[in-house]
Amino acid sequence: MNDAHDLLTRLPLCFMPEVAGDLSMTAQYMPRQPVYIVIEGGHCQAHDGLADAPDVTLRIRDDHLIKLMTGRMRGITAFLTGKIKVEGNYILAQRLQQVFDPKRIT
Repeated sequence: MNDAHDLLTRLPLCFMPEVAGDLSMTAQYMPRQPVYIVIEGGHCQAHDGLADAPDVTLRIRDDHLIKLMTGRMRGITAFLTGKIKVEGNYILAQRLQQVFDPKRIT
């Protein structure tokens, strides 16, 4: 089983630029090992650590992140049950789930 950090750093492999369109954002994921994702110009990059000024920050435990990213938990369910906490732009947080194909991550 992959760990949360490994899954986050593999997000660019799951990125669907045709769905993202002109989306431009920085998303900070805050599991045990923070990773931030930059989406800009039809490209996606993953970076270890903390972003200077993320558009959205997602606080989530590693085990919940793994379930979310492997399709065993829906984003809205995680949010409504308090398993994920969103800070910043909620609309961009929703877009994140649309621009990545979870089938490609495992």
